[in-house]
Amino acid sequence: MGQTETARNATGEAGGEGDAEFDPIGTLTLIGIYFVILLLAWVYIYYIEFLGRDLVVVG
Repeated sequence: MGQTETARNATGEAGGEGDAEFDPIGTLTLIGIYFVILLLAWVYIYYIEFLGRDLVVVG
């Protein structure tokens, strides 16, 4: 182990795989995409399935 590796490990910075930084823009983009999918699903269920039809009680 070299001197730079020892210094890096001593400070708590582990190099190598899985050393990804947090990307708030990408995370917010994914959350926004999921929200849009949920919104479209709700619009589909509400307007296409229920609007203009009588309610059906199953049971």
